[in-house]
Amino acid sequence: MSLVRPIYPFLARSKRWVPVRTGLKSVCLTTTRAETSGVDREEKVVIVGGGIGGLATAVALHRLGIRSVVLEQAESLRTGGASLTLSKNGWRVLDAISIGPQLRKQFLEMQGVVLKKEDGRELRSFKFKDNDQSQEVRGVERRVLLETLASQLPPQTIRFSSKLESIQSNANGDTLLQLKDGTRFLANIVIGCDGIRSKVATWMGFSEPKYVGYCAFRGLGFFPNGQPFQQKVNYIFGRGLRAGYVPVSATKVYWFITFNSPSLGPQMMDPAILRKEAKELVSTWPEDLQNLIDLTPDEAISRTPLADRWLWPGIAPSASKGRVVLVGDAWHPMTPNLGQGACCALEDSVLLANKLASAINGGTESVEGAMESYRSERWSQVFRLTVLANLVGKLLQSDNPLVCSVRDNIVSAMGKSSRTNDGTHKL
Repeated sequence: MSLVRPIYPFLARSKRWVPVRTGLKSVCLTTTRAETSGVDREEKVVIVGGGIGGLATAVALHRLGIRSVVLEQAESLRTGGASLTLSKNGWRVLDAISIGPQLRKQFLEMQGVVLKKEDGRELRSFKFKDNDQSQEVRGVERRVLLETLASQLPPQTIRFSSKLESIQSNANGDTLLQLKDGTRFLANIVIGCDGIRSKVATWMGFSEPKYVGYCAFRGLGFFPNGQPFQQKVNYIFGRGLRAGYVPVSATKVYWFITFNSPSLGPQMMDPAILRKEAKELVSTWPEDLQNLIDLTPDEAISRTPLADRWLWPGIAPSASKGRVVLVGDAWHPMTPNLGQGACCALEDSVLLANKLASAINGGTESVEGAMESYRSERWSQVFRLTVLANLVGKLLQSDNPLVCSVRDNIVSAMGKSSRTNDGTHKL
């Protein structure tokens, strides 16, 4: 029987990877019969949340022979949220779980970045591979990513309309999950992937994510006869307002507008109102933005307040409690200013899956130890990126004329000083 290396060993940073045998039946964990009165189902691994982190974790575990059940509160896959940007660390994970090639065929690789002022003047441009030949940046439709992940799972893995109502641990370390419809699951391992408003994180003692002072409109423009843009990420800077757009495929272009707001504002779902408000914000900006908003289907436009949570050492709770652990936004919600939220969730999923598989298959660590090891390896990166994304956002969202002038002059100067003889730019 062959041994297969664990999924995505993080460029050999960790020396503790233990190969997991494949070709066996799904691994079964022992669950106790104590305190199971009234339990409808006993499961070995339950994943709460069927978003990117939850489905990626389920796929990674499945490829290592570990069966899981995914509880998703929605009636179907959560395809809201127009698009997301994945860099090379995210693509490494997708390659490790064998869906990278399938997705690359559908989405364009970005060649570089163009930075502009609100009047259309270019501040700077550069190519990604001038600084890093291994860089890979693509916009990916959230719907397609979720559907692709779900397609890798056995039937009945995802249980829809399963909203978590309460969590309770028992004396044996198992966790009782009660759903809104009254169904009760007893789980040996629980993985919380239920997003920025995670009930699992709240149960573990985490504070609510903090609103950062600005909101984002997002959309996905559709060009039935083909979109006209070059394969570049486009950013436009204003005062307390910025925007951008990314060609995603031959016919679709993702766009966003972030604007300062002292409060979260009312929860608005009417696409006509959202479209009107978005257009009013950039009414004097380059016409491309207006056209993108007009060409966005109603179901592909949204408005979201942005928030994050800093995992201060010694203050924030651990990522795990007993045999319950968090992944992605449920643990480390961050603003989208670095485009690393989804990438970090994907990295979380494969690292945790490998460590749990090792523990379940008789490795040197217990399940609890594997979860703590996962936290230890991931904390420094996600804390650093959360803080950096927040600080970048503060600078880019500034409405102070002096700060904006200095920002634009620095960006412009960097572009001029990095221009080479052939007209391209270095970082």
